[in-house]
Amino acid sequence: MPDTSSPALGRAMASEVAEQPAVLDRILDRGTAAIAQVADAIRSDAPRFVLLTARGTSDNAALYAKYLVEILLGLPAGLTSPSTTTLYGARPDLRGCLVVAVSQSGGSPDLIESTRVARDCGALTLAVTNAPDSPLNDVCELDLDVLAGQEKATPATKTYTAQLLTLYLLIDRLRGGDGRLARDLPAAAAALLARQPEVREIAHRYRFADRLVITGRGYAYATAREAALKIMETSYVAAHAFSGADLLHGPLAMVDSEIPVVAVVPDGAGGRALYGVIDRLIERAADVCVVGTADAVVRGTVGFTLAAGIAEEVSPILDILPLQLLAYEIAIGRGLDPDVPRALKKVTETR
Repeated sequence: MPDTSSPALGRAMASEVAEQPAVLDRILDRGTAAIAQVADAIRSDAPRFVLLTARGTSDNAALYAKYLVEILLGLPAGLTSPSTTTLYGARPDLRGCLVVAVSQSGGSPDLIESTRVARDCGALTLAVTNAPDSPLNDVCELDLDVLAGQEKATPATKTYTAQLLTLYLLIDRLRGGDGRLARDLPAAAAALLARQPEVREIAHRYRFADRLVITGRGYAYATAREAALKIMETSYVAAHAFSGADLLHGPLAMVDSEIPVVAVVPDGAGGRALYGVIDRLIERAADVCVVGTADAVVRGTVGFTLAAGIAEEVSPILDILPLQLLAYEIAIGRGLDPDVPRALKKVTETR
């Protein structure tokens, strides 16, 4: 489990990273009944498409859910732009639409307002939060508590993986699944977190980097974006996240031996699609850290091997864990406190 012995820096973040196996187990034990009820309500409404609205870390959870909806349910899905309603006054026709608002606090004014407008415009609305009494829950017909417990560190860790698992279980239930692919996740998460010394060695390699590129394809793209956000907010490193496909369409030109690349390569179609990208990066003499399968790791410069046998559709719940540790260790290595990043607040109020 993550080391929480430091007397000064990052105690809260380290503790909350360490809680994640227990949080995942809590959702599987106590959250499935509520998820089943919400799934039944959604199924009876028979939405034709799904929109997801979120900010920050929750937006990366929403991106993961977008892939799940399109792949597992066969429904079109998109990420909303709250400003179209809050700043520009748009009132789209959302009849037949499920709007899922994902938020840790449920207190962001633009999410509350845009979700209220969506409901007024005919959508069925669902709040997925870590605050069951939040204003966002109040404006939605349906709501789910991700059961993460209070999160004190400003960088979100346990609430993110709790959102991922809750969204997965909901979407799996909507397709008639029973969540069996998620049952071993708590134990697998604990095993990954126990490998923190491996991550510390990788972090030592990159602690003086000014810029990083992080890439993934398919389900792993959400992981790449969340990893970049964690590194930026804890270490103040300019970390740029690209899908592997988008990286080849221009940004590859900026990559050289001075800009390390982290590639998220789980087992599955998305991971295999990134092999060619890794080869191109190596051709450009890039330092490539592969977080992925054993076959993928040998293609890079350095790597962290993920557990085998994890289904791709649930792998983002685990794949982010070594990257959370990487963000933590880079920050500690630079003498920074990841618990309280400068200029950031736990609840960001945007309009």
